Amino acid sequence: MSAPLSETETRVLAALDEDELVASLVALVRVPSVTGTAAEGEVQHLLAGWFAQAGLEVDLWSEDLEAVRADPGFPGTEAPREEAWGLVGTTPGEGTPGLVLQGHVDVVPVGDPAAWAHDPFAAVVRDGRLHGRGACDMKAGVAANLAVARALHRSGVRLARRLALHSVVGEEDGGLGAFATLRRGHAGDAAVVTEPTSGRLLTANAGALTFRLEVSGLAAHGSTRTEGVSALDTFAVVHAALRRLEASRNAAPDPLFAGNALPYALSVGRVTAGDWASSVPDLLVAEGRYGVALDEDPAQAREALERCVAEAAATDPWLSTHPPLVTWPGGQFASGRLPTGHPLADKVADAAEAVGLVRPRIGGAPYGSDLRLYAAAGVPTLQFGPGDVRLAHSPRESVALDEVVAVARALAVLAVRRLATPAS
Repeated sequence: MSAPLSETETRVLAALDEDELVASLVALVRVPSVTGTAAEGEVQHLLAGWFAQAGLEVDLWSEDLEAVRADPGFPGTEAPREEAWGLVGTTPGEGTPGLVLQGHVDVVPVGDPAAWAHDPFAAVVRDGRLHGRGACDMKAGVAANLAVARALHRSGVRLARRLALHSVVGEEDGGLGAFATLRRGHAGDAAVVTEPTSGRLLTANAGALTFRLEVSGLAAHGSTRTEGVSALDTFAVVHAALRRLEASRNAAPDPLFAGNALPYALSVGRVTAGDWASSVPDLLVAEGRYGVALDEDPAQAREALERCVAEAAATDPWLSTHPPLVTWPGGQFASGRLPTGHPLADKVADAAEAVGLVRPRIGGAPYGSDLRLYAAAGVPTLQFGPGDVRLAHSPRESVALDEVVAVARALAVLAVRRLATPAS
């Protein structure tokens, strides 16, 4: 059971302006900051101004993309980009921040606009929910982080340790922004990534790797197709093997994924083949997403898929002499987790309970996130934020505004409790 609110916590919560929080979220969603576009920079500059008004020391920088891409730890990207803006705001003082609240401002493309009930970037508020691309994933979390800093500043409360807000780009296609932020030297004693968690505490993420398969065939006229070898047919051999690989890798997942039958999913997302309707296709290219098990080395995961494809090819008369090519472009998400028994999980749960939320359950997420980059840098990290990830990346994307407010209040209490006393 969480301790009752202190006088200081009550004072900070009284300074949290709910209308301002909602207005900021609306403004953020109305910036179409699709991954890799110039609008990412636009929203970072908007936030930088708000950070400064909230009394934060602001570091806003244009990233040296060539240097970041040359770093051996670079996590990869999928969307083309010509720029990347980093943004960190920190409360005044000395020393490593005791708490980082982190969020990404980039969003995925809207898909078919006709599938939406409204303009995806209009930030429509209806029946207590804000609708639009990025509302849930994850500008609601970014707005909640900002509300915490504003409440601390407005309340006049001075804490012993520093709070940092990290706002990053490029999360959706690999995590370039978080990687560059950590590379610049911004860190903390602990971090909360305010991705949508549906009221849960996510202390672990599975990983995900982007793969590309090139499967060959032999071209022929469609009327004499037996004179050729269809790359579509040869891919079927490989695809069946990939399904078996997926089943074996999900046979005994980590207990954090209890209730999830497929935490390490393998999905082929795009297939292209052939160049003429009446020709037998001589090349098929398949691109997909491959789940990395918790604590698994991504190099070992890659080797397992490559071995699976090679073994399948060895059973086929054509593929045994024309082996498929496997490459690894795009985002490369390792898994990550909060160290077992770390007190951050209980502290966040206590803060949520203190503001009237049901005590969050602990679990793991089957998708990659920036959590793994902070964890790999030695920053204990978990995810807790407003929204339901099942609505993310869809034309139904929305977030309940009362949930955004409640999470912001919980984070404000967490900040006070974690930062009120000097580090031991």
